[in-house]
Amino acid sequence: MPTPPEDSFLVLRAQSGDREALEALLRRIQPPLRRYVATLVGSQDADDVLQDGLIQVCRKLRWLQQPESFRAWTYRICSRLAFRQLRRSRRVASVTAEESLLDEREALTPDALEGERLDRLLSHDALSPASRAVLLLRFREEMPLAEIAAVLEIPLGTVKSRLAFGLKTLRAHAGRSA
Repeated sequence: MPTPPEDSFLVLRAQSGDREALEALLRRIQPPLRRYVATLVGSQDADDVLQDGLIQVCRKLRWLQQPESFRAWTYRICSRLAFRQLRRSRRVASVTAEESLLDEREALTPDALEGERLDRLLSHDALSPASRAVLLLRFREEMPLAEIAAVLEIPLGTVKSRLAFGLKTLRAHAGRSA
């Protein structure tokens, strides 16, 4: 889901010094960013990471050259901060260790990627933070793969492989718990 045109207009107004426009932008982006960050770092650290992210958004908004990329830009800022927090707390899982645990299962159904089940699946400990971020942006935030690549500052091929790896991990663990 790209930045809505009304948000792009708010970005332009905020860049011109309109405080009300800035506050409106922050109110609009805060709930989805909070969900995203909380799933990555956990509820306990989410508010701190989100606050740091929104402060950076406020400070750096005037340098955003493409208002239509506001949404992806805010997710990029919060992604960086979330991964920094994960490194600090040493919760980043080793992708190579997880790969040895995987087995082949049938594909997840689209129904499995909705609502509470999606939240439960995405919070599974077997997912690496890198795969979790891609899955969150793809299925909860409904971002296209190219936009996810821009948010996470990784090549499109890496987004595709993390998506495939994350889905494979979820299939393996969904099959075990069934």
